[in-house]
Parts: sequence; structure tokens; C-alpha cells
Amino acid sequence: MGRDFSVFRKSVVNRMMLDKVRRPVSELMQIQPTIMHYAKLLAGIMQLDVEVVDEELVRLAGTGRYDLAIGEPLTAGTRVLRHVMETKQQKLLLEPTRDPVCKGCKKIECCNEKAFLGVPIIVQGSCIGALSLVAFTDKARDHLLVNQQLFSDYIRHTSEMFVSKVLEQRAYSTPQVPPQELQELLRLLIDRVEQGVLILSQSGRVDYCNQVLLNHLGCTWSELSACQTRVLPTAYSSHQGEGAQHFHISFEEKTVLVSGQLHTLPGRQILVMALRQHQRCDRLDEGLPELSSVIGECSQMQRLKRIVARIASSPSTVLIRGESGTGKEVFAKAIHELSERHNKPFMAINCAAIPDQLLESELFGYEKGAFTGASSKGKKGLLLSADGGTLFLDEIGDMSLQLQAKLLRVLEEREVMPVGASKAIPINVRVISATNRDFEQMILGNEFREDLYYRLNVIPLYLPPLRERCGDVALLVHHFLDLHVRKIGGHYPEITPAVVDRLSAYEWPGNIRELSNLIEYLVNLVQPGEAIDVSLLPPQFDRLRISSSPATSQGASSVSLEEMERTVIVEALARHDNRKQAAEDLGIGIATLYRKIKKYGLS
Repeated sequence: MGRDFSVFRKSVVNRMMLDKVRRPVSELMQIQPTIMHYAKLLAGIMQLDVEVVDEELVRLAGTGRYDLAIGEPLTAGTRVLRHVMETKQQKLLLEPTRDPVCKGCKKIECCNEKAFLGVPIIVQGSCIGALSLVAFTDKARDHLLVNQQLFSDYIRHTSEMFVSKVLEQRAYSTPQVPPQELQELLRLLIDRVEQGVLILSQSGRVDYCNQVLLNHLGCTWSELSACQTRVLPTAYSSHQGEGAQHFHISFEEKTVLVSGQLHTLPGRQILVMALRQHQRCDRLDEGLPELSSVIGECSQMQRLKRIVARIASSPSTVLIRGESGTGKEVFAKAIHELSERHNKPFMAINCAAIPDQLLESELFGYEKGAFTGASSKGKKGLLLSADGGTLFLDEIGDMSLQLQAKLLRVLEEREVMPVGASKAIPINVRVISATNRDFEQMILGNEFREDLYYRLNVIPLYLPPLRERCGDVALLVHHFLDLHVRKIGGHYPEITPAVVDRLSAYEWPGNIRELSNLIEYLVNLVQPGEAIDVSLLPPQFDRLRISSSPATSQGASSVSLEEMERTVIVEALARHDNRKQAAEDLGIGIATLYRKIKKYGLS
């Protein structure tokens, strides 16, 4: 009995293989290379997945999630495609699972499609296939809805080009070059889309680009087309095409960081920029105008930037107050760079790090032989070295009362007396000081001169701690990622939204300095090809909890990020047949998913 069944099974398999071999090649299958070429091109430009099938529902081309089983007949989830071909009419679905066309579909319970736009491919009255655009996210669905008419026109024109190719195939037995009309159509599409588009040849020459990209690069077509251009990814991603990646565009001596998707075709590279570029994706070589070094968009930082822009050209003294690590020296340098003194020296000294006897000689300098052990050549102090420029006195609250008196005279008389000198030297220096101490309490305790305080505090600035800067943590995270990746080397790693949420919820007692050190630690720790996820964060971040949103009930308990992450992973594993698909759905690498499965004890 077992032998008879084995013979029967072998006979059935052989018959199925023979049927597959005997299956006639459709007319669209004969021009499959052309169809695949333009399917990938359309997907890159429209930011939607593309699928093309013939009259037997054999998949001829597909992108993204449809880049599987090319050349194989579809066995499920084909109702909408059949409807398009049977009615020979365009079909738009904005809620596929609720549309009557999808009723009875075996895959309706696990359907991930958010929207569908399909057109038939009709040759001399007969439908020989269908071309469709599919959105798998709410964002892609909205993108399709906004550009519905434009995208509809282009895929109808593309299907007509396929028809023209089929008719050529009927007349000639050898493949023909794609018609010039299709090339012009694609140029028109590239010029009209909102994203920047760059098409590079294999040699690195620019074949074509639109004005949006030129504006972002800050150059003209003649400048870009005359030089060799390279597009290099800043990080390897195991889910290319599932979202925006980061790339460096290098031309002449410039490098520009952009966010988008890169599509590789035979002899060509097509870069399609994302609609919204992150703030960190500005020119690396030129920097932003004005306060390029001050990162922050919260209301407090915006106000500080406006104040700095106004007072930069003034010679008045500035007192910057704030907790340790809030970036006081960064602001001092920004003031100097925006002033007319930017071509003159910027000198900085930490008053708390140097003993009083040395601090005096560092600030004021000394004449030769001024004291035992003094250099025979004397020494030029920082006040004289900064002449014409800016002197930054950090932690000035730790300066002794004796030195405070000498500094007050410098500020009032605009002259400096080196140690051991008999004559004062005129100077033109702007003093910016900083402290994290309470001057009012120090004055009451006779630890700081009141007259010096008022002389230093002509223009007061207060830097808020990082925990009060709503929304700035994410900007600083990407800023420090750029900074430390360039310093350490290697590829730019992705960072998961869960990590950014956890970092945003942290109190940051060490402020920006602590954040910079953490990002440097993570850049050293993350492996090539992996994303920075919560498993790489130090232990103090494991205890963080995010409180319920206002929409939840007043008595609802807070849910930890780990609990939320575990729930998301469990749901993704339940939605997909294999872990690779689940990892792609979550936007993480397969290795990261396995590590999290082990961490949470999931099967």
C-alpha cells in the first residue's frame, strides 16, 4: 500500500511539473524584462509597491512585499485583480477588507493592504493583464489618495506602453528598445513629484535629476552634471525599501546627507528622497547659517537663539547660567562666531580646574622674573591673547575674591596689568562667563563680589536643563550620532523609535554632556548591520516607565516600554508565518528579533 501511494504521488508531481512546462508563455511574459524595469522605477518614484500580472494571474513583476514568486501563478488574494481584468475598468480601494469585491476572499483576515489602485492592460479589446499600486501603511495610503489622479494617469499611460510593446512583439520576433514616449513620460513624472529624484549611470554620471534635488544640494544642473557623483548608504539595512534610509551624496568637494530610498537597476542607480528631510540631513560641509552649532527647536531654545542673534555684535559682557552639561560653552562660541570678532581669538578657561595662584598667571600673564620659577621669557595671559576677540570664563563662581577684584578692574578700565609689570596694557576683549552656582546666595555669604556680579550680568542668559526641552532629545540624538560616527568611523546605525521614546523620558541629570557620552557608547557597542534598540541601553534605562496618555482613564496604571515592546513583538509574530516577515513588519533586523524573542522568552 505504501509503495502504491508513493508511485501515485510521484505520478501526480510529474504531471504537475509537465503542466508547468507546457503552460504557454503569455505575451506580457515575453516582455517581462521591460515590465520589471518600469515596475521598479514607478515604485521608487511613487513610493508605493507595484505588481503586474498577466491574464493567467502569473506575477510578472513586483516590488517590496511582492518581490517574491516572480513567474509563478497567484493562488489566493486575487479577487481585486480578477475584477479589474473582468470589468476592464480601473479600480480604487481605500478600505480593501470592507469592499464588496473582497468579500469571500480567503486572505481577508490577514490582508495587510491599506489601499489599491489597479488598471487593466488591454490589447485590441482583450485584457491580457493588470498593473496595480498597493499601499501597506496609512502614510502610503494617504500619499496615494492625495496623488490619486496623477498616479492613475501615469499607470494608465504605462499600461498603454506595455500594450505598445506587446504589439511590437507581435510584429517583430526580437525584443525592442522601450519606446521614446515612455522615457518622456517618466521624465515628466520625475519633474512633477514632490520628492527629489536622482538617476546615476554606472560610471557615476548624472543621467537626470529634478529641481527639488538640485535645490536640496544647493547646486545647478550644469554643476552637478559636470562632475562625478556618488551615493553611499550610511548604514546597512536588512529591510531596504521598507522606509527611508540615510545616504551621503558626494560631488566635487561637497557631501550632503539625505533621507530616502535607493533603487539599483542594471547600469543605473535611482535615489528618491523622502518627502520630509530630518533636520540633521543638512549640508555637512557648509553648516547652517547663524546658530549652526546650537541644536534645539523647543520654545526656550528658539527664544535663546533670537536673543543670541541680537546681542552677538554687542561688546557687552554676558553671563550664561545653567546646570552642568547644558552647553554653556557651545553658546559662548556661537555668540563669538556670530559677532564681528569671529576672525579674532576665542579663548576659554575653566576657573574651577586651576588653582588660584596659577589661574592669575594664566589670565593676566607675567613679566620675566616676576616670581620664583617664572619663565625667563615671561608669559602672555589669556586676556592679552584674546585681545580683539572673546574670553570665556567657565565656572567663574569658583574664582577667589582676590582675582575677582583684579577682573573687575579689567572690565572697568579695559586694561590688564600682568604680574610683575609696572604699566597696564590696553585691551579690547569681550568677556563671556558661565556658572551653575547660585550667585545671589554666594553674594549673601560673601563668596562673590556683588559689584563684579552686576558687571558680568549685563546680558543674562539661562540655559534650560535637557529634561525641560520638550522634543529636543530626538534632534540631539541624531546630531550626536552624526558626530560620533564621523569621529569613530563605520556606518551610520539606525535607532529604533522605542529607544528615542525611552531617551526622551529620561531625566538626564548630566544634561547634554551625558546624552553625548551615551550616544558615543552606543555607536561603539552596536554591531554593523544592526539597529540601536533598547537591549543596548545601560541598566538605568530599564527602570523607565511611560505614563498613560491623557486619553486613558485617570486610574490607569503606567505601562513600561518593555511591556509595550513585548506586546508589539507578540502581535507581529502572530500576524506572520515566519520570523523574517515579522522582523520586516517591525522594521528591525532578523538578528535583533531573535535577540528580543530570547529576552522576552517568546516561542
